[in-house]
Amino acid sequence: MKLKELREQVCEANLELDRRKIVVHTWGNVSGIDREKGYIVIKPSGVSYDKLTPDKLVVVNLADGKVIEGDLNPSTDTKTHLVLYRAFPTIGGVTHTHSAYAVAWAQARKEIPCFGTTHADYCHGAVPLTQPLTAEEVAADYEGNTGEAIVRRLGNENPLAKPMVLVAGHGPFTWGKNAPDSVLNAVFLEEIARIATTTVMLAPNAGPVEEYVSEYHYQRKHGPGAWYGQKKG
Repeated sequence: MKLKELREQVCEANLELDRRKIVVHTWGNVSGIDREKGYIVIKPSGVSYDKLTPDKLVVVNLADGKVIEGDLNPSTDTKTHLVLYRAFPTIGGVTHTHSAYAVAWAQARKEIPCFGTTHADYCHGAVPLTQPLTAEEVAADYEGNTGEAIVRRLGNENPLAKPMVLVAGHGPFTWGKNAPDSVLNAVFLEEIARIATTTVMLAPNAGPVEEYVSEYHYQRKHGPGAWYGQKKG
């Protein structure tokens, strides 16, 4: 993909966050990566969505985080994005928001159990929660160590099967095959968190849906023989 096309795709993905109403003011950012060239395109820091255009996005080198193109400062979460791209070579886009329900679970420091099939369709198992950062990690490199905490929490799991995480005391990060895909996962996570909140209000002792049900739903949409939707091409 040409840089111009990647800029347009990432800009549109950022604007989609605003259209879906899961960001307030400037509380969010999306990036996309060109693996071949080794750079990412990311939203600039503190720029409101009504003023965002492709030419305002910032191009950053994957290897060292240095700005390659752009007159504005990149998102303050850029280091977190970089850590995720380096650790998860299959992902092509990263999204961070402060969407209300997902943030509430992150602040409560609770992972989101897979209560039902809506959740199972988009995340293989519970939505994970990171361990809190230590004072030393915050002082040394808060954003970079946030990414490292996410990587540690995911461990050996397939990041495309579990494309979302809650950072303790902070909020959600999601990723996907490209920038638009990562935004969809942010939207799905917020809805999963909203439904889970209502579930525990109605039934405080609710447990996860039966594993054979959640597994069936996940596999029909994402498994090697997935049959949900229409055949492509």
